[in-house]
Amino acid sequence: MKKVYFMLADGFEETEFTAPWDLLLRAGAEVTVFSVSGNEYVTGAHGLTVKVDKSISVPDADCDLIVLPGGGKGTQNLAASEKVASAVRAVYANGGFVAAICAAPTVLASLGLLDGVEAICFPGMEEQLGKAVISKHKVVRSGRIITAAAMGVSLEFGLTLIAALFGSAVAEAVAKQTVIR
Repeated sequence: MKKVYFMLADGFEETEFTAPWDLLLRAGAEVTVFSVSGNEYVTGAHGLTVKVDKSISVPDADCDLIVLPGGGKGTQNLAASEKVASAVRAVYANGGFVAAICAAPTVLASLGLLDGVEAICFPGMEEQLGKAVISKHKVVRSGRIITAAAMGVSLEFGLTLIAALFGSAVAEAVAKQTVIR
């Protein structure tokens, strides 16, 4: 079973978490939601409160994918966490996928993971992607790094995550089951 970690910080953009989370579960992933603050509950940018599976004590790197949902305040909280940085570096070094949407790709850029890599983020934040090659696409997979522009492409982002982990046939089956396509 493919293991996926979501890193949630107060102020996260709810749809950027819930849509990919739901789709990955439908695909058969084992999904664990971590709290960056260590609190049992994390509150999104629009008031949705989520009870997490675990507080982050630095999750092990033995997962296939780590996901950073965006949101302005949520991304600031992700970026301020050395535990998030350690987890992202460890998963990537261990051969796993790293994914971020909206403002959260800036966290990957701050870790040097986007240098020379095609990536996208929330429009207007491209300068914060450092040495990334800015994509014209709204969802981009560059090797083991997946980035997306914003909440409006959360479903496509989720399907791209599924395709990376399980293959395009599984992603298309989930898209058909959920009437995305």
